[in-house]
Amino acid sequence: MNYMDEARFAFVHLRERKRQTFLTALGVAVGSAMLVTTIAVARGSSANVIAKVIDTSPHVLVKAERVVPLVPDNLIARQAGTVSMVTKNVTPEKKDLIKNYTGVVESIRQLDELQSISPFVLSKVIARNRTRVSPCQVRGVTPALEANIAGLKKNLLDKNALDELAYTSNGIVLGDLLAKKLRAGYRDRIVLVTQKSEEFPVTVVGRFSSGFNAKDEREAYVNLALAQKMEDIVANSVSGIGLRTAHVERARETAAKVQELSGYISESWDETNRNVIEFYNRNAVITLVLVGFVFIVAGLGVSSVMTTVVLQKVKDIAILRSMGVQRGSITRIFMLEGLMIGVIGVLFGSPVGHVICHFVSSIRFAASTAGVLKSDRINMIETLDSHLIVIGFGILISVISSLNPARKATRYLPVRILRGEVGG
Repeated sequence: MNYMDEARFAFVHLRERKRQTFLTALGVAVGSAMLVTTIAVARGSSANVIAKVIDTSPHVLVKAERVVPLVPDNLIARQAGTVSMVTKNVTPEKKDLIKNYTGVVESIRQLDELQSISPFVLSKVIARNRTRVSPCQVRGVTPALEANIAGLKKNLLDKNALDELAYTSNGIVLGDLLAKKLRAGYRDRIVLVTQKSEEFPVTVVGRFSSGFNAKDEREAYVNLALAQKMEDIVANSVSGIGLRTAHVERARETAAKVQELSGYISESWDETNRNVIEFYNRNAVITLVLVGFVFIVAGLGVSSVMTTVVLQKVKDIAILRSMGVQRGSITRIFMLEGLMIGVIGVLFGSPVGHVICHFVSSIRFAASTAGVLKSDRINMIETLDSHLIVIGFGILISVISSLNPARKATRYLPVRILRGEVGG
């Protein structure tokens, strides 16, 4: 018996049980469609988060932490095996700062891939507008330098806000969710209360919306000089330096060069936001595994149908065996049935998955601030390789599910079947 004969036997068996074949193939199709859709959603969510991170974060961040720590100020002597230090009874709170940041900027400006360099000062404050208060993080910047570092200019809701901030020494640009929480509008006066309980009145000159709800709810921008005054640090010190590169995909290489030149620890955007990216990638994997169980259920359906077919075809099996058909041919006949069910299922399910992806991606809804990202749609990324993976996986599950029934068919002795000792 050649392969064509085996395929014809398999096709005849399936044709005789059209309803069961259809329902089993439908299970495989549903699993295929759901897995294609889930892969598209998972990839879309991860890509959306990465795009937002790139758009709203410096490509490289120079932190206020030296690669090689400086010698402590209170070190007075060092001998072999001995270190002498003076301990002060009262130690003021020490801030991590980049001192003489202009020198650091000059040392890294030689890198051709750097497009923008913006020093900043961070200050944790309480924002108060009459009876409304909210904790927030104020970032002191030079508006002209910060404009293109983290997509701030294009995220502005008031297009001239940065220009106005530049000539308003006590101006502030609020995240739109923070502005709503404080009920603060354009030119309103609010008060920033520092950790030392010092109050700094500021004037709202604009709002921004990055799409990251946590950022829009807790961040604001002021002038660098005002932030330095709020943090009580000298004019040549900053909390960090943000950099924008020409090639974001090579940010790690750039960060390594910056770290070597500056002497301060530098991180690329993916290292700084590692927790957010890993969280979304981990959730995507978990979702894919859970949806993958739909295929396992479909495989159990294939196995059930194959077992039923074997029990109903025991006499045919006995006759074939009596005619000299080898066990291998019997096994291949029933495995071909599983293969056919899998092929029918995935060839129907894959296009249905494409239609579902197209339909879901076209749905628009009111942008919500409940999650991490503000979005008015479900982002989908559908690729050819995802369809190929699903098709291969679906066929593989179907063939594997038919393996045990196929082997069972070869265990029956033709004599016992013909004597009626095995029911058919």
